[in-house]
Amino acid sequence: MITPVKIVAQVKLMPEADQAATLSATLRTVNDLACWVSEVAFVNDVPREYELRKHTYAHLKEQGIGAQAAQHIIKKVRDAYTTLHANIRAGNLGKPKSKRRIKAESKPITFRPEAAQPYDDRCCSWQYEQQTVSIWTTAGRIKNVRFVCSADALKVLQQYRKGESDLIERDGVFYLIATCEVPEAEQYEPDGFIGVDLGIVNIATTSTGYQAAGRGLSRYRKRQLALRTKLQKKRTKSAKRRLKERSRREARHVKNTNHIIAKTIVTEAERTSFGLSLEELKGIRQRVRLRKPQRVALHSWAFAQLGDFIVYKAKRAGVPLVFVDPAYTSQTCAECGHVDKRNRVDQGLFICRGCGVVAHADRNASHNTATRGESVWNAGRESRVPDTP
Repeated sequence: MITPVKIVAQVKLMPEADQAATLSATLRTVNDLACWVSEVAFVNDVPREYELRKHTYAHLKEQGIGAQAAQHIIKKVRDAYTTLHANIRAGNLGKPKSKRRIKAESKPITFRPEAAQPYDDRCCSWQYEQQTVSIWTTAGRIKNVRFVCSADALKVLQQYRKGESDLIERDGVFYLIATCEVPEAEQYEPDGFIGVDLGIVNIATTSTGYQAAGRGLSRYRKRQLALRTKLQKKRTKSAKRRLKERSRREARHVKNTNHIIAKTIVTEAERTSFGLSLEELKGIRQRVRLRKPQRVALHSWAFAQLGDFIVYKAKRAGVPLVFVDPAYTSQTCAECGHVDKRNRVDQGLFICRGCGVVAHADRNASHNTATRGESVWNAGRESRVPDTP
């Protein structure tokens, strides 16, 4: 059975002035009520959505909220607490007595006035040919709200949109973020594996020779940081306006860069009928200990985002993909298998103490990742040996 790949398509709404005011008022109302529902859940320690509904649904209806919208508000709050408890169990908020964990557990979750509000097909309908939507608001349903998006995004929406869409407001601009379930392509049998080594100096290095250098991105980040610092010191209205204009610009640039890198890697694997072998880097920020000047580079680099992009693009293309343990890949010789910490001379140079081979450190690590990926694939796939008569 072919399982769908869940992706999101973002469209920009172009409402008239009165429509924009209604959408803004709706978001503020539903998020104020979500904060109230959250407080009820916190005070009464309501663990399940059904129980929370008993405590809050009638009040939401009294406030003029439609039945379906009220259900979404309650579900949004319950999902937020489920995520919080999952993060606490996973240790993402620190140890039991840490300040961060105590702060998270000691008060109810709050929602920003512009926070996303989910809509299902009964609250929001799409007219793709006209590129308009009809959407529920606290002032009634408003129709013919125009939206704009790329031709590719519109095609994906028409063919694969399924489930909820989230309405958000960002700097006075409204967006609908729709969930699309794209069928996963049939996976082929790989002729081998391409190892992908991820890093900061070189964002991605593959065993086939592709290398995405991180120097340009690092310089861009430093320029953005210096400019933000300069504008924050001025404290003038124009400086604040410039800061607002530049907000999230760095995140968008990084996201675009990661998309390009992921597409290049997946396209190469598809063209050569190879699979992809990635390092399992989950929890790297908790495991790695760095000096203070290095922490900015580590924590601002989107490890998970690049990995997620490679995964979903590989699934859409039918490229086999495995994750491997990254331990000692940078200290192991890809030629003879000798492991020694001293093999890694510096960031870019690898000299094996066993066989004397000299190689680029990241390229050597990518070959080790490829070898481990092939082993993982062979260990997990079905045997094709005929049964013994």
